[in-house]
Amino acid sequence: MQLRIVTIEGQNPTLNSIRITNQSRGFPMRLLGFMLLFLGIVIGFSIINMFKIRYLGDQNMVQGVHTLMQSCFRDPNSLQDWIEPPSTYMHTLDDNELFWRASFHAQIKEYPFKRSPKIAFMFLTRGPLPFAPLWEKFFKGNEGFYTIYVHTMPSYRAKFSSSSVFYQKQIPSQVVEWGMMSMCDAERRLLANALLDISNEWFVLLSEACIPLQNFKIIYRYISRSRFSFMGAFDEPGPNGRGRYNHKMLPEVNIGQWRKGSQWFEANRRLAVDIIKDVTYYPKFEQFCRPACYVDEHYFPTMLTIQSPYSLANRSLTYVDWSKAGAHPATFGKDNITAEFFRKLQQDHTCVYNNQPTSVCFLFARKFAPDTLDLLLEKSTQFFGF
Repeated sequence: MQLRIVTIEGQNPTLNSIRITNQSRGFPMRLLGFMLLFLGIVIGFSIINMFKIRYLGDQNMVQGVHTLMQSCFRDPNSLQDWIEPPSTYMHTLDDNELFWRASFHAQIKEYPFKRSPKIAFMFLTRGPLPFAPLWEKFFKGNEGFYTIYVHTMPSYRAKFSSSSVFYQKQIPSQVVEWGMMSMCDAERRLLANALLDISNEWFVLLSEACIPLQNFKIIYRYISRSRFSFMGAFDEPGPNGRGRYNHKMLPEVNIGQWRKGSQWFEANRRLAVDIIKDVTYYPKFEQFCRPACYVDEHYFPTMLTIQSPYSLANRSLTYVDWSKAGAHPATFGKDNITAEFFRKLQQDHTCVYNNQPTSVCFLFARKFAPDTLDLLLEKSTQFFGF
């Protein structure tokens, strides 16, 4: 840098005049320094983001950008914040935090916005969904009237394409043991995640071995028009019913209130909230209903019979064949995939719907072997109407 000496007319150049001129040249240098510092911060932030995407996945990044956009472009206290469903199913809430958040329930029945009530289809599975292609066909054309939630073992990662209705529908999960309270925990976890979407009005629990017996429109109309939720809750006097009761459950549960029912249920929004907010009966069942007391057959039926006895249809919408002796129901194979078999499931039963007799009692069925998929897809229009 060249130093230029500026003289003041009539005076000799001095050190002070030299310093003043040098300071005037120093200002652009400070500006350049600030710019370099800002550039360094931007580069550092970019490197951190690249690290997060590479090692932590892009899920958190997308969510962070979404949150930033919300804070920038939307009033954080607007109604939209309450009614918009979560942008992603993945979160870091533990069960206590999740259940607390999901337990909020509107006390005014009339919604101050346009709402299309949906059915939440909740799949409780160890891993893969072998009948996903059949369910894809079932859901097609009914967008806006359903949501999907999948609870798997924590180590399992589904590989559905981005065009699939099951894409990114896994919720944060934990290990589930058959016959233990962790089974009910998983069901409550599914309900709580589904409750975060205020548009979900009905909640159906399904397994990886379940298939639909009717098309979507029939199922939606059947569930949405029912005045009751579909959960079996009956008093069985034998060893597999009352024989599983433990007197240590007193005083919260007496033997006259003890109920048994199918694990596979359908509940409306109010009952779903009752299930996930319970802290009264849960500790008793967790401690005193263990194999050979299978808690998933007793906890919800007993609790809801005590709390909401007139809200239950006392039957399940899922057909299961328990005619064979054993701890597990029959599995249906290729030999069962006939028009006559499904006609019997769909019509040869008698039950009560909205206090009126009907032959349409089951909307779903299990357990089907995975190798029946191709035949079910081929005959789905004939058998199920989709």
